[in-house]
Amino acid sequence: MMLGVSRQSVTKWESERSYPEMDKLLKLCQIFDCTLDDLVQGDLTDRQPDPAAAAPKAPPADVFGYDEHARRFANRISLGVFLIIFGVAASLIFFAAGEPAEAILFQLPENVAAAIGTMCIFAAIAGALALMIPAGMEHSHFMRRHPYIEDFYTEEQKAQARSSFTAQLIGGIATIFFGICLLMLLDGSSDMGSLRPRDLLVLSVNGEMLGTVAMLVCVAVGAFFIVHGSMMLARTNLANYNMAAAEVLEAHEIAQAPLPPEKKEEMLKTKSIDRKIGALCGTIMMIATIAGLVMLFVPSYQEPLFWLAWPIGGILCGIVSVLMKGFSRQD
Repeated sequence: MMLGVSRQSVTKWESERSYPEMDKLLKLCQIFDCTLDDLVQGDLTDRQPDPAAAAPKAPPADVFGYDEHARRFANRISLGVFLIIFGVAASLIFFAAGEPAEAILFQLPENVAAAIGTMCIFAAIAGALALMIPAGMEHSHFMRRHPYIEDFYTEEQKAQARSSFTAQLIGGIATIFFGICLLMLLDGSSDMGSLRPRDLLVLSVNGEMLGTVAMLVCVAVGAFFIVHGSMMLARTNLANYNMAAAEVLEAHEIAQAPLPPEKKEEMLKTKSIDRKIGALCGTIMMIATIAGLVMLFVPSYQEPLFWLAWPIGGILCGIVSVLMKGFSRQD
């Protein structure tokens, strides 16, 4: 980290598959307080290490490009969330266009309107997945390459991230509330008039449907701000990043990682807890699936309520995860 190179580069130097560049050699001379001749041709193995000389001369820096990666990851995930909700809002316009009584801006044949509305939803989901899946894979790969990053953010940068999160959180909530107000304002207005520009297109406006679309657009914008602000704040908490690396790495990868023994032990313990949580949550969701299928196919039960099995199972999984992680940290 002091040289600004990856551990793979150091491994190649040690195995003599490659050699450091001159600027790296000069930096090594500064770190070990020796001459270039001693470093390249001499023998320093018998010299007692000097902790003061080996200490970095500068504060920790972002040598792996973590901040740029975290910003790009936050932008992609938040934009993916926006696209999904906005796609639903856009689809409602076309679905309503197939119903003359509910048309908002224009009218279309019912089958054409249904097809275009469905395409809007699929296009939004496809666009969101095209952003979120590569972003998640890239983030996982980054964590595998860099399982531990020294905290390089200053207190000023962390304070700025907190202020930005507060502004985006308030702005997102306010946008969502504004959308709800639009829905309440337009609801019940069955006919807000019609416009006929140059007699080419009849615009039939339905207040309730228009309010729903406006509310969903506001929810999409608000969700973007909230998710983006949260992820931008979370990026400055490198302690959580280092802890989360245990969830991505396998046990053998943790054992081979160039980390202190105590850090490896902590990550292996976290990995073990996550494995237990995964087993318990898998069992809970299988039981929930069985219960949902029984409620769906057994006539004596209330069939419309069969879907409640999965949300309840998800809530139970969240409770189990929080309790197990909480008690393990306390121990």
